[in-house]
Amino acid sequence: MKTYFALPFCIAFYLLSFGFSFSILANAPEQKDNQLDRCIFNTIKNTNKESTLSEIQNQCEQEIARNMLHKKDTPSIELGAISNRLIKEKRAEENPYTLSPYKMNYLLPFTLVNTVNRNAYKDISNWEDELKELEAEFQLSIKIPLLTGSFLREGDQIFFGFTLKSWWQIYADEISRPFRETNYQPDFFYLTPIDLHPFGGNSGLVVGLEHQSNGQSQLLSRSWNRVYMTYLYEKRNFALTFRPWWRIPESPKSPPENGIIDGVGDDNPDITDYMGHFELSMVYKYSTDLEFYSMFRNNFATHNGYVELGATFPLWGKLKGYTQMSSGYGESLIDYNINQTRIGIGLALTTLL
Repeated sequence: MKTYFALPFCIAFYLLSFGFSFSILANAPEQKDNQLDRCIFNTIKNTNKESTLSEIQNQCEQEIARNMLHKKDTPSIELGAISNRLIKEKRAEENPYTLSPYKMNYLLPFTLVNTVNRNAYKDISNWEDELKELEAEFQLSIKIPLLTGSFLREGDQIFFGFTLKSWWQIYADEISRPFRETNYQPDFFYLTPIDLHPFGGNSGLVVGLEHQSNGQSQLLSRSWNRVYMTYLYEKRNFALTFRPWWRIPESPKSPPENGIIDGVGDDNPDITDYMGHFELSMVYKYSTDLEFYSMFRNNFATHNGYVELGATFPLWGKLKGYTQMSSGYGESLIDYNINQTRIGIGLALTTLL
């Protein structure tokens, strides 16, 4: 499916993926503001006079969030790392010049892969033999709140997210250092907290529809659309997400005529054989600067899978380092059917929690 068709398709029909609907603070806006004002006023009267207004506001926002999640027949709710992050994001929404991070944002100037997929470029260029195993990789990901407040349930929200991930042959000066592959992933998602608290943690539910494409045409074109549902769980500094999906079918591609390939139709009909039908992710925030991440996906019928491990670590000031290792199928769309192992090191621009 070509990008110029797929992007409007997504914008028209997406509802919905990551994050955690501890936009619990997104109660009906007036009600939430009244609750927050009353809480701040009462706290100022009764709290330690050395407390700052920012500390009091944070305390009240957490109290409102806990009250929204708390039911009469459940124990007291303890907010985790995802909830606390989204409380801060909720505050930032009041600033029209602020964009919130969605997935992780990072820059890896050095990544080394064991296998370069040269065959994909053989018929459309003369530089496939010059591709290097060493290249740079970066990801930029943002989200924008579209509807806040009680849309279908108390505390739910609708977001638009966009993620760009690129692989840059910066060390291949013989071929003018091209961007070998770039994947674009627009995504609308609906998220809501749910009254489920296993092991004393909190749960959320995300329902979504997303498009992913590499923006290429003809032989290099790769894309797919999928509907997904995600269960999110948090407890203190640990978060888990389980995301199964269903690929939206596309019509078969017509055979080439006079050497010209029709742009309409399925560019990669076997993509789920390699990308699988689900994704399981876990994050643990050990400290402010140290965070560990793992992601796993698999197709149990074909036994093709993918695993990714990452860790952030302190460098200096607010700057964080990031190292990543991945192995399996589907790191990028152009390489979805190639088994690769990659390791990289660089900077984390934002973290997950």
